[in-house]
Amino acid sequence: MEIVVDLKERSYPIILERGALKQCFKWIKSDRKVMILSDEGVPKEFQEELLKQFPNSFLKVVKQGESSKSVDTWAECQKELLKHRFSRKDCLIALGGGVIGDLGGFVASTYMRGIDFINIPTTTLSQIDSSIGGKTAINVEGVKNCVGAFYQPKIVIIDPNVLKTLNYRHYVNGLIEALKAGLIYDSSLFELFENGDIEKEIEMILYKALLVKKDVVEKDEREMGLRKILNFGHTIGHGIESYYHLHDIYHGEAVALGMLPFILDEDLKKRTLAIYNKLKIQSVVDYDAEAVYQFMCNDKKASGDKITTIQVKELGKAMLVEMPLEDLRKVL
Repeated sequence: MEIVVDLKERSYPIILERGALKQCFKWIKSDRKVMILSDEGVPKEFQEELLKQFPNSFLKVVKQGESSKSVDTWAECQKELLKHRFSRKDCLIALGGGVIGDLGGFVASTYMRGIDFINIPTTTLSQIDSSIGGKTAINVEGVKNCVGAFYQPKIVIIDPNVLKTLNYRHYVNGLIEALKAGLIYDSSLFELFENGDIEKEIEMILYKALLVKKDVVEKDEREMGLRKILNFGHTIGHGIESYYHLHDIYHGEAVALGMLPFILDEDLKKRTLAIYNKLKIQSVVDYDAEAVYQFMCNDKKASGDKITTIQVKELGKAMLVEMPLEDLRKVL
């Protein structure tokens, strides 16, 4: 199936189709140079599948994990593009999870002021959330996503078949972003987690989560208002991720922790915790509250001594609440 993100001249399709990885040539022009950016965790057969479809391509593989979202790795990629004499008519394909999508999008946005960027996400987290919407970024000084740009892809190709290569923890890590979408925007998506067989319903979960993000991004591409609700759970979540040096606790796991204090309805919180239990997601971790607070003070949502938090009082509805940073100490 095809979903179109309608952003006028920056519009693009999302292809959601089993077996799509083997048919990328149908949607991507092959008469140009192509850099395929991937990481060590992506199965080699996925990388080789793309290389054979695009004869004028080369593969750049970086380390797996958040450490690759760095200035050094960004510079390495720029040098590779220069070495291969890429022009503005050439393109970069990001093949991997959220890290590769964020890095690849930022590399594409900054090389010669912008070349075509194509995203082929291979994890639940990237297929559900980070592959669409145009947010690209790298981390600096341990602060997550503090250098980046809004840069929309030309197309996103999602093949649910690739998810079978993930271990259970990585698989569930991404599902938290879909659960988040249900909490803030679509009660029927939340209820799929609550009452359905998640494994059997994965395509519908992907589809519904993509529709939520599409709708929000179309209404607020540059996060001036409504789109901020997509940050539900991320204020505390990013602080915990940074405290754990962007490893040990995965992004979705940190977001799950960050959502709980801002689900204001106790019954809804219990229902959410029951889903965490179903997914085998932990709801408590150890951390130094003051250290997490200091990371949160660097959050992009912070302004002066206040920060915009996202809170859920009723299933499917989110509200933006400006909160003194000091009050977050009490929450932590």
